[in-house]
Amino acid sequence: MPVAEPEEPEDPKEPKGTTKRRAARADATRNREAIIEAASEVLATRGTAVDVREIAARSGVGMGTLYRHFPKKEDLIRTVLHREFSRWADSARQTAIEARDPWAALTDFYRQALTGYARHSAIMENFALTWSVPDLDGIRQLRLVIEELRARATDVLRPGVTTDDLLLLLVSLGHAVQVTDDCRPHMWNRLLHISLAGLHADHREPLPTEPAPTPAAPKHRAATDPARDNSA
Repeated sequence: MPVAEPEEPEDPKEPKGTTKRRAARADATRNREAIIEAASEVLATRGTAVDVREIAARSGVGMGTLYRHFPKKEDLIRTVLHREFSRWADSARQTAIEARDPWAALTDFYRQALTGYARHSAIMENFALTWSVPDLDGIRQLRLVIEELRARATDVLRPGVTTDDLLLLLVSLGHAVQVTDDCRPHMWNRLLHISLAGLHADHREPLPTEPAPTPAAPKHRAATDPARDNSA
């Protein structure tokens, strides 16, 4: 439980009150970290519907302290997910780096990513909603990892497979984890093997092209056209 440190004696060489301010900042830093750690644990097991009072109780701080650091629940969730997404992506990347074979690296990346995904309810809830947002640090990091793996596996990947294909496959398999986790928790591993088999270079059939966006229907001219009215 975070507690305030005993006050240090004032240093006569420093301006009055400096030591107390330094101690207050240290307390604030410890409290903030305790809140984030507690929130990480609770969000992993309970998801984002958790009551912030439970987070405050687990972190050992009062509600006032929690709200000073995170005025809104969404602020706390965003902070936690930012860190957890980065940890998740980095863990999967490290696993892939250890594999010398490009295909094994790609397979290990998906397996590690989906294992971590299955263990964190809040990531489950949010990944499918945020994967297409390129300015989120965690998503940007995932995209860079997948791009690196795709480049390494060019010779063993089916022609035409893109980084977006591989990222969206992770989203799709993540959804499979979400819907089968309670009843058949290892079903996603079977689906992973089926999906990766379809990405292997043994399959030479051209992939379907993505259809061009449908152009927006032209707007009907208003009953009263200002340009015509002015020219009359």
